[in-house]
Amino acid sequence: RAPRAPQAWQGRREALSFASACVQVTNVFNAAVGGEFGTLQGDEDCLYLDVYAPAGAEPGSGLPVMVWIHGGNNVSGASQQYIPAKLAANENVVIVTVQYRLGPLGWFAHQAIRDSALTPEDASANFGTLDLIESLKWVSENISAFGGDPELVTIFGESAGGWNVASLIASPLAEGLFDRAIMQSGLIDDFSLADAEAGTDDQNAAAKVVERAGARDAASLRALSAQGVFGAYLLEGGSILTVPRVIADGVVIPEIGLRAALKTPGAFNAVPVITGINRDELKLFQFLDPRLINRWLGVFVVAKDQNFYDALAGYQGRLWRIRSVDETAAAMVAAGSDDVYAYRFDWDEGGRFFITDLKKLIGAAHGMEIPFVFSRFELFGRLDPVLFRKSTDKSRKALAREMGAYWAAFARDGEPGTGASANLPLWPRWAADGGTLKRFDSAGGGLLTGVDSVDSLIADLAADQSITPEQKRLIADALSGWLPARADEFAAAAD
Repeated sequence: RAPRAPQAWQGRREALSFASACVQVTNVFNAAVGGEFGTLQGDEDCLYLDVYAPAGAEPGSGLPVMVWIHGGNNVSGASQQYIPAKLAANENVVIVTVQYRLGPLGWFAHQAIRDSALTPEDASANFGTLDLIESLKWVSENISAFGGDPELVTIFGESAGGWNVASLIASPLAEGLFDRAIMQSGLIDDFSLADAEAGTDDQNAAAKVVERAGARDAASLRALSAQGVFGAYLLEGGSILTVPRVIADGVVIPEIGLRAALKTPGAFNAVPVITGINRDELKLFQFLDPRLINRWLGVFVVAKDQNFYDALAGYQGRLWRIRSVDETAAAMVAAGSDDVYAYRFDWDEGGRFFITDLKKLIGAAHGMEIPFVFSRFELFGRLDPVLFRKSTDKSRKALAREMGAYWAAFARDGEPGTGASANLPLWPRWAADGGTLKRFDSAGGGLLTGVDSVDSLIADLAADQSITPEQKRLIADALSGWLPARADEFAAAAD
């Protein structure tokens, strides 16, 4: 069901420790929630948020508010993995980090649920999104007590967090609850209600799951334990749960879907937007793929074929940029949203550990921009000391202050590099006749101009002589997974 308001209390309530993470299966990316790999962890009582305010903030301070939505493919993650205290202090902003239901507790489309709805929102399939909307309502009603301005709220998030930002931009139920939005490596995709409810086994559609769980109606579904619910799902390799999520249900997400909504005038919340990607997004996942790397003594990692490793990441990273930045920015501008900005994060100065070269293996991978935005170089666990070596400390901190300043300037003014409060180099808007991306690295960044396209990517793959025909086919297969509608063209380019 949709979230309900919490019970009120009298006096002062101590909130001095992190709440439990939401229920999820542990995997390589969410080790912080605890428990053995592949086991169910977390608590159904998890709809909590954390507030970080700079010293001196008090009611009436009127500081910009930034609401962080964590990533994790909408099946894992927790607010405690992200500590934005330095960003709050450096830029004099109030930051709220939120939690929301994950996996099948956050996204579930079934007629039994709709038939038993007690409110119109209960008939949704996007309960995780409704949790985020409820969090924004809490911010609107309460953040002034922490020094924040409820009329100056920016939502921002990375990966699934960026995907959820896109969902909120498209959701009519989120209208008026935020004033700017930042999508860091976000997706602009969704599932149809029909596919989410009755799709194939490998999609873990709700009807298949209900059948496996032996449930007959809404009452028997709700009688299941969390273990009973999650136990009815099929896991991918690495204990990653595959669940239809961000569903075009016609309640929270328009029936036409995210991508169509963002290019339709009047169909989305037209606030100032930043959308961006990291240059080597897929290298984070390739680094963990035994088909692509050799691992020695459980510690040292090298690519089996560095040239193919780079090509595979390069083509997929381009498609991510095309779908999430170039096409999305152009569509929103064409639909009448004038204040759209884009970036690409290029920092790739990770260190070397004997034969393991993280500059080559990880580069500017997925999630790498988060430590820079938050000025806190702790995110990748045991890799952190090698990625963020002492020799890059000065340049890293300078780039982090620059990115934090841009993000905060955008939160204050709706303009990341042109606002009156920011002494920053110009970051141009995305123009109707072509795109400009702000580039972030330790060498001064600069601007990238021009627009990439799927047609250009296909042509480049067809003409690429640096990889073998078999490697081309593997790249085409990978691209088809991201964009099935163009699968035949990817395959033709590889032949």
